[in-house]
Amino acid sequence: MTVLEETTGEPTGEPADARGRVAELHEIRARAVAGPSEKATAAQHAKGKLTARERIELLLDPGSFQEVEQLRRHRASGFGLEAKKPYTDGVITGWGTVEGRTVFVYAHDFRIFGGALGEAHATKIHKIMDMAIAAGAPLVSLNDGAGARIQEGVSALAGYGGIFQRNTRASGVIPQISVMLGPCAGGAAYSPALTDFVFMVRETSQMFITGPDVVKAVTGEEITQNGLGGADVHAETSGVCHFAYDDEETCLAEVRYLLSLLPQNNRENPPRVEPSDPVDRRSDVLLDLVPADGNRPYDMAKVIEEIVDDGEYLEVHERWARNIICALARVDGQVVGIIANQPQVLAGVLDIEASEKAARFVQMCDAFNVPIVTFLDVPGFLPGVDQEHGGIIRHGAKLLYAYCNATVPRISLILRKAYGGAYIVMDSQSIGADLTYAWPTNEIAVMGAEGAANVIFRRQIAGAEDPEAMRQKMVKEYKAELMHPYYAAERGLVDDVIDPAETREVLAKSLAMLQSKHADLPSRKHGNPPQ
Repeated sequence: MTVLEETTGEPTGEPADARGRVAELHEIRARAVAGPSEKATAAQHAKGKLTARERIELLLDPGSFQEVEQLRRHRASGFGLEAKKPYTDGVITGWGTVEGRTVFVYAHDFRIFGGALGEAHATKIHKIMDMAIAAGAPLVSLNDGAGARIQEGVSALAGYGGIFQRNTRASGVIPQISVMLGPCAGGAAYSPALTDFVFMVRETSQMFITGPDVVKAVTGEEITQNGLGGADVHAETSGVCHFAYDDEETCLAEVRYLLSLLPQNNRENPPRVEPSDPVDRRSDVLLDLVPADGNRPYDMAKVIEEIVDDGEYLEVHERWARNIICALARVDGQVVGIIANQPQVLAGVLDIEASEKAARFVQMCDAFNVPIVTFLDVPGFLPGVDQEHGGIIRHGAKLLYAYCNATVPRISLILRKAYGGAYIVMDSQSIGADLTYAWPTNEIAVMGAEGAANVIFRRQIAGAEDPEAMRQKMVKEYKAELMHPYYAAERGLVDDVIDPAETREVLAKSLAMLQSKHADLPSRKHGNPPQ
């Protein structure tokens, strides 16, 4: 027995027995799950996009999703809204598990109002965000919406304000991950920007404040949506996107992998796994990977592969500011955050973008109790008018502030060059690194020997019969006096000089010792970091 109106499918409100009421419930739920129509689903698939429910199924463990407010509908009227009141109101909210751990999720359903945010839609998101914060579990947003629902006016805009406020309140408390699976324009783009990680899918997802039409009207520039705010643009140029993939399936699988490396909240440590990679495994190949000649480049990624468990790591912002590497990995089963200069790109110098990239990563690690391991091979900050006028002092200070403010275990390893202010900024012992190690190939100095000799011995070189021979002699003398591998160790600035092949074991033992580290910052409302 059913009590749904045959023509509209709406509940009639007529009395019925319990079985009839249950049948009515199942029919309503089936309609909510099915969505607006098969035609709308086919249109979504034709764009190369999955539906909101298909995405949730890929993200969460099978059968674990528990939906919240499935039967919610908007209460707006005017502009034809009163005649169209679909269940869910265009957003699916709830919780489930990823590898057995609770994760909250909301997913825009583009088939309903184009995923546009209205008052009821926003209220559902507010509720699930509040639940995630209260439960102390990660929040994943699957974004595929057309912005604010114009028919609802300012009520829709106010809904975004509530989301932004909760994003900020949850920052550093629970991991927040934004997965961009469709358009995200205008003010809506600020919610992903407030979260910890942003994933995008090529061709189908875009983010921008003003679209191509507005850009053309104001500036005369013609550009496509992907050219303005596509995945590759934000992964390589703007740095807005941390991860970009070719399809939704791969993207959501990587979200699951990232979640496996993060704690549930800021009161827990990341999950440890029993390693299959022996902790005392020697890595003699490191002796050949890193040339002793500081002017010769090499791939720092290969060094990281040799040291971490099973050679596996997840690089963050892989294609932006490539002169520095930020990655999550495991050493002896324990999650660590790795920051490393990349000599293959710009010789591994620090510049504006590299400083910003590393600073944000350090802050994320510190917020979620991820120990930080820093690999140094840095010749200094990138010189140039553009860098100075762009504020390298201000941006470089962001990285310095992030390291100095971090209370998690911090270990630094100097592979080769560590010159000038860049050496200090890259978690030197003087700014609070718990342990500092160096390879026998290290060169810690104010600057390179050639530059130092030219400054210190300028008069002797200029007055010599053979200035070049004198310069080479002074360079050699400076290296012998101030840049030999044990100079810093003799002065206590390095805790030990280690065999590169034993790096993995040394790091593992150091991390185990620092696991119970506790450090308090001075009492304050919050700091005032450089901007």
